[in-house]
Amino acid sequence: MERTGHFMTKTMLAILKVLDAYPGEIVGSRALSKHLKAHGIDLSERTVRYHLRILDERGFTKVFGKEGRMITPKGREELQQALVSEKIGFVISRIETLSYLTDLDLDTSRGNIILNISFFPEEHLKPALGLMKPVFTSPYVMSNKVILKRAGERIGEAVVPEKYVGFGTVCSVTVNGIFLKAGIPVTSRFGGVLQINSEPVRFTALIAYEGSSLDPLEVFIRSRMTDVEGAVTHNRGKILASFREIPIVSVERAATLRETLHHKGLGGILLIGNPNQPLLEMPVGIDRAGMVIVGGLNPIAALEEAGIQTVTKAMSTLYPFSELIPFQEIL
Repeated sequence: MERTGHFMTKTMLAILKVLDAYPGEIVGSRALSKHLKAHGIDLSERTVRYHLRILDERGFTKVFGKEGRMITPKGREELQQALVSEKIGFVISRIETLSYLTDLDLDTSRGNIILNISFFPEEHLKPALGLMKPVFTSPYVMSNKVILKRAGERIGEAVVPEKYVGFGTVCSVTVNGIFLKAGIPVTSRFGGVLQINSEPVRFTALIAYEGSSLDPLEVFIRSRMTDVEGAVTHNRGKILASFREIPIVSVERAATLRETLHHKGLGGILLIGNPNQPLLEMPVGIDRAGMVIVGGLNPIAALEEAGIQTVTKAMSTLYPFSELIPFQEIL
């Protein structure tokens, strides 16, 4: 039995996150149960209703009709200010775990990469593909390889909800895993919004991975802080990117690996800095070099900029790279 009081479990926060993704809409327990599976939480409708009653009592959700719920302003505030105890080390530990489990063989292009999974209404599929097309031909994607699934189909363990499509993109943490297998440890420091003026200029917003319960790039997407469309069509805008560090002894090897990845359909490494020198005004540790990697969710950010709401989970699952297809093949 979960504690009462003001303690918030990850399940309750996940329920609030789903409801927050549908502002002004009433969502029933059955639909919530399906959406929660996309967040890796498999609960029966009865169990979902149990959690909802607790959220109702605390004023975080409001009942409409028999079972429908909407998030309240108090609930939205709670979601944004989740307890510190729920946050510490959550994202960084997932990065480390998934990096270790990534096993892509660059020689054969077989093995698992890390996939972000996004859901958006099927009725918006055609315009969504049109919006994402220029992003996938730009330097600001991890890979042009994707996966598209319809309602009822699975992407990993996630089931695509009714009237939605599931869209998987390669997560930038895949680079960490590939580098680790090559003997290069990568330290993930920040996720951020990167200003582009023909070329990368500076980070305009940053969130440290250490101590965050949400992937920083998810936060920036939800806050509409990007201008991916401007970056890819006018060379002036703001994209999602992350700042990482590698040991200086591995800089030359990293540059070689960057070229190998590009030839295998995995891009994403925008910049590798000089040893012990700041990169895009970002300082690095002693005997370290900076590395800027594009966010795997830039195509999804472009959808949100255009008003197409998505439910997105970064670093959602491991997925066979060989099962992904070029974006151009789904147009």
